[in-house]
Amino acid sequence: MLGPQMWASMRQRLSRGLSRNVRGWASGEGRKVDIAGIYPPVTTPFTATAEVDYGKLEENLHKLGTFPFRGAVGGVCGLANVLGAQVCQLERLCLTGQWEAAQKLQLRLIEPNTAVTRRFGIPGMKKAMDWFGFYGGPCRSPLKELSFTDEEALRVDFSSNGWL
Repeated sequence: MLGPQMWASMRQRLSRGLSRNVRGWASGEGRKVDIAGIYPPVTTPFTATAEVDYGKLEENLHKLGTFPFRGAVGGVCGLANVLGAQVCQLERLCLTGQWEAAQKLQLRLIEPNTAVTRRFGIPGMKKAMDWFGFYGGPCRSPLKELSFTDEEALRVDFSSNGWL
């Protein structure tokens, strides 16, 4: 972790470099650097027991949601292992400004994505990959295969959204 002195030093060097390299930065004339589309990385917070702290993650995302922005970059696309074409379709819809179609598709992707990334994790991902003709394979220790009940719940998450 960088201490306050290191940050101060880095900030000074960056501002000196920007004022030298970007004409008009220091004086307010000429070309300006537009950093409106650049976001700090969102790290995944963990609890003391090494579990993902979803409450803290949600809080961080709400804070980021208050920033003015002109788009979004990146994502946790575990679902792309199973429904890759559909995740790419979502990106294409966004890039072409088809927001209503993108929202409709995203709403159909949320439940299956939550199932394979959060609710059932790696065992759920592997099972779904098998269903869609990919090789999910067996779980390695210490992970266990999905129980019959969990497998049926996973199937509902995909079939209720029209994917199975």
